[in-house]
Amino acid sequence: MRYWWVNQNQTYAQEISGGYLWSPKRKANGERNAFYESMREVAPGDVIFSFRDTRVAALGIARSYCYESPKPTEFGNIGGNWGPIGWKVEAAFRELANRVRPKDHMPELRALLPVKYSPLRPTGDGLQSVYLTEISSALAAALYRLIGHEANQVAEVGSTVGQPDRLNVTPEPTLEEWERRIESSIEVDGHLDETDRRALILARRGQGLFRANVLGIERACRVTKVERREHLIASHIKPWRDSSNDERLSSENGLLLTPTIDHLFDKGFISFEGDGELIVSPVADPTSLQRMGIPVHRRVQVGAFSEGQRKFLDYHRDNILRLWRRPG
Repeated sequence: MRYWWVNQNQTYAQEISGGYLWSPKRKANGERNAFYESMREVAPGDVIFSFRDTRVAALGIARSYCYESPKPTEFGNIGGNWGPIGWKVEAAFRELANRVRPKDHMPELRALLPVKYSPLRPTGDGLQSVYLTEISSALAAALYRLIGHEANQVAEVGSTVGQPDRLNVTPEPTLEEWERRIESSIEVDGHLDETDRRALILARRGQGLFRANVLGIERACRVTKVERREHLIASHIKPWRDSSNDERLSSENGLLLTPTIDHLFDKGFISFEGDGELIVSPVADPTSLQRMGIPVHRRVQVGAFSEGQRKFLDYHRDNILRLWRRPG
């Protein structure tokens, strides 16, 4: 179990009532933001302290890993400069009756604040530039004591959720609706002829022209080495939903994978370095991976990629691979 602090002044009502955390992927200028990257490290059972209007207003338990999701419509005009696609974590929140004001307890809390990425100033004032950041178990314990019995009840739930044999994780919402909306926009795009529209729609399912293009440069599953075409899926490296029309059909945006490897790659449980080394996400269950054909106790080299494939793999590692632990 890990402990997280989220500053939610703008989106508290929407996130608490909706049962989630949501952040953009990048800053408005396209640069990385450590507090958005933290979303990719959250795991089911982690405890979340929600800070709003100078007080710890709610406690939550993460119910999913992070996944791609459109900006919630209920945000309305909030975050006008945020990108349309961000990171989402399902969470169960409990609003607190005893809303502790950290500023009143800084003699006790100050020494427990993180040296780096602290959510509070030494004075106890919040830092709204911080969205989500990890805090220590010692700081969490001090906050538990100040909050009282309500915190203990949430902590007990978190311990249960975090047990692998009792993992009651909320299923990730399907991306089907999101992709259907994109597909619908392609169907009515007057700038595309019927052949192009059909090719783009079939590409979503790894079929048609996209599959033919991928078969032109790939011969077998990179991991399992299966060569029979009937057992292979043409999988987008940069997801179809995130790609431009050209990228949706590009041979270099594709790999041939068996269905189980495709699932792990699409969900971000595995990826590849540009030099061909297999990357396994720390959140993936080793036993399940072995049963699905992923060697977990040795380094795996899957072969060289083209320059174009390496660029798409950069995107996959940055945007799809589940980190859990911040690199570096």
